[in-house]
Amino acid sequence: MILIDTGPLVALLDSSDRHHEACRRAIRQIRRERVVTSWPVLTETCHLLLREAIPVAGLFGMLHSGPIEVLELRPTDLPRIEKLMDTYRNRSMDLADSSLVRLAEREGVHRIFTIDRDDFSTYRAQGIAGFELLP
Repeated sequence: MILIDTGPLVALLDSSDRHHEACRRAIRQIRRERVVTSWPVLTETCHLLLREAIPVAGLFGMLHSGPIEVLELRPTDLPRIEKLMDTYRNRSMDLADSSLVRLAEREGVHRIFTIDRDDFSTYRAQGIAGFELLP
């Protein structure tokens, strides 16, 4: 399983994004993997796409047909998400990032598809030695 962050989702749908080609190559390489995300990541992605006048239909297409699926956050995840956001407040950890770190902990996932290498190199998840960042 691989968690996908906002940046690659936007880059995949925006051909003018400087990470577009790298993210396209990466998604092709991991096409046999289960790629998952969270609702906060999708919310952030829609916001950024709409801000750039990029239709969200491509995002919904990825959700309807695969290759991306959404994992639910549970009420029991909220205290840990709050704790993460407080712990990394100096990095302005947002809800999208904290939801991915929490899902990584809960699901035992160590691979994250992100272009936010600086933050995800810093974040620490309980039970995970460190994140493997893709691409």
